[in-house]
Formats: sequence, structure tokens, C-alpha cells
Amino acid sequence: MNRNFMQLLKAMWAQDKFGGVGLDPDVTKIPKCIRDVLWEPGKYTVGDWILTFNKRIIDTTHDIACMYKPNYAFYEAHGNIGLNALRETIKYINKIAPEVPVILDYKRADIGNTNIGSVQAGFDDFGADAVTVNPYFGREALQPFLDRRDKGIIILCRTSNPGAGEFQDLPVIVDFDLKETKPVYQIVAEKVSDYWNQNGNCLLVVGATAPEELKKVRNAVGDMPILIPGIGKQGGDLALALEAGLDSNMEGVIINSSREILYASDKDDYAEAARAKLLELHEAIRKFRVDARASA
Repeated sequence: MNRNFMQLLKAMWAQDKFGGVGLDPDVTKIPKCIRDVLWEPGKYTVGDWILTFNKRIIDTTHDIACMYKPNYAFYEAHGNIGLNALRETIKYINKIAPEVPVILDYKRADIGNTNIGSVQAGFDDFGADAVTVNPYFGREALQPFLDRRDKGIIILCRTSNPGAGEFQDLPVIVDFDLKETKPVYQIVAEKVSDYWNQNGNCLLVVGATAPEELKKVRNAVGDMPILIPGIGKQGGDLALALEAGLDSNMEGVIINSSREILYASDKDDYAEAARAKLLELHEAIRKFRVDARASA
């Protein structure tokens, strides 16, 4: 199947789907019901726990989710066993819900030659439809990613962590005569929008925990899609994020939630509880868009 990330994403938006699931399996929080059943030294591994957990979440949410976003670090922490669980998770999504795009939260950045290996691993080995990347090395270094026209390249812009502003909010002089400054995150947004997005496959990451910054980014990039993490456990407010982040078509956003959905329950009903949380997010987004259109 020839998969094009932007086409897959827009098809989700056309179905009124904007909420995605971050598949970030913390093995200390995987329900006891899985660990009790899959416990036999030499027969089952942490990878089996992760894959079983992910599959049940996918089974109950794939008809609502606009995307799945596994974070590479949660799998890498368990070596080859974890990375194989990541690979099999993405294969399972493609089998059960081939219409749902997969974003690998990769956060890669290096010199060009090294990035070629990261491109091949992320897209060709693991099978992701999109990856997150760090802009710090500049466009030249990230060109191997940007050249993959069918894939989504999601550039970190203003992240959702509490210390994001340490560098991302630093003012940079852009006009010495006028003494005009812009924060680093806004310069990143403008660079990506004006110079990096030649193939129309770029997105930005802006956290829901920074709604004012999100609004500035939206104004700077027009209708470019924005991945918005930070809803739920990180404290981001959904209404503020939607108000700041939706584009001129009342689309243009991917709202990601991880812990709030994955660990809605630690009992046997964890998958059903995850579905209920995602449905709650889905309905809240739908209602906001309906009300916003009516007031407009």
C-alpha cells in the first residue's frame, strides 16, 4: 500500500477526527492483568507486555483515533525486545486500521549522512508515516527527511515541557534599526513555513501548555498543520489550544493525548477506559468546532 501521510491525515479530518493516542507504554503502569498472564521466565518478555497492551488499546480506539504516536524512547529503553515491540505495534496498526497514520515520536537531528540512517530506520524499517525532528541542525542537515515527499516531517517548535522557554523563548534581534526581536520558536515556525515546506509535508509541534505561543505560531504559518501535545496530565487546556491552533478551515490540528488515555484504568477494563477517554476528547473537539462555526 502506497501511504501518503498528508492524504491520510486530511482523510481523518474529513471524518471529524482530530484526537490521537500517544502509545507510550510505561511498563511500571502496564495493568497487572497483563503481567500476571504473561509471566513465565524464558517464555514471555517485557516486549510481550508492551505489544499486548498496545494491541488492546488499538483494538478499542482505532475507529476514533486520528493517528497513533508511539514515542521511540519508551521502546528503546528495552533494547531490541522493545524496538521489536515498536515495529510489531506499527504493523498491527497498519493491519487493523490501515487508514490511520502513525507518527513516530523520534526527535532526530544530526548531520546529513547520519540522518540518512535515521530516515531509513524510521520510515522503511519501523514503517512510520511521519516522524518528529529537531530543527537545531538546520534545514541542510534535515534535508534527507524533507525529501521524503510522502512522509510527514514534524518539526519541534514550542514544546510542552515546563522548561521549554529556556531556549525556545529567547528573543533574537531580526532588525537592528527597529530593534525588533522575535522568540526562537517563532523564527523556527517562519523558517519552516517559508523555506522548508517545499514539498508540503511539514508540520510543527507546539504544546497545548503554551496557548499564547501557539496563537503566534498559527498566525505565522497560516494553515500549516500543527501537532499539539500536552493535553491532560501535562496541564494543557483543550479549549485554549483549539482556539489558538485551529486554522482558517477550522482544521489543521492534531491533538495528542498519551497518559490520560493509556492509563485511564489499571484494571482489566483498561482498554475500554482508554476508549472512553479518547471518545471524551473526540466529542469535546467536535463540540468546540461546531460552536465556533456557529458563532462565526
